[in-house]
Amino acid sequence: MAERKLYLTEFDRSRLEEIIEVAEEFGDHGRKDLESLEEELERAEIVPSQDMPPDVVTMNSKVVLRDVKTSERMTYTLVFPRDANIDTGAISVLAPVGTAILGYAKGDIIEWPVPSGVRSIGIEEVIYQPEAAGDYHL
Repeated sequence: MAERKLYLTEFDRSRLEEIIEVAEEFGDHGRKDLESLEEELERAEIVPSQDMPPDVVTMNSKVVLRDVKTSERMTYTLVFPRDANIDTGAISVLAPVGTAILGYAKGDIIEWPVPSGVRSIGIEEVIYQPEAAGDYHL
């Protein structure tokens, strides 16, 4: 799998780094979800909020995803862990699919390992992105 460009705002990066730091303070070392998020943060290109392309998945973005294998469509809002509620489609950035889509854009296909092999999800549409709407502090 070729690495694609990953974009984050400084605001999102600092809040996500804080989640990792707090978890480490409370002894949550070695958690795979936190390690995956930290890896993504390390390789992300930081973009000013006002310059974020409107088709990139940022925190609090609402997106339509398509499972490449099954063609199943899913609509999620990418949220911080405290706001996660799968019943309302609010998926945590620490969930595997949440970490996987963060910073990628419409048209990107993201792959990550699952127990049965590799899962591939395409970003079909970014319905709402805070930065594109001028909501820079969500």
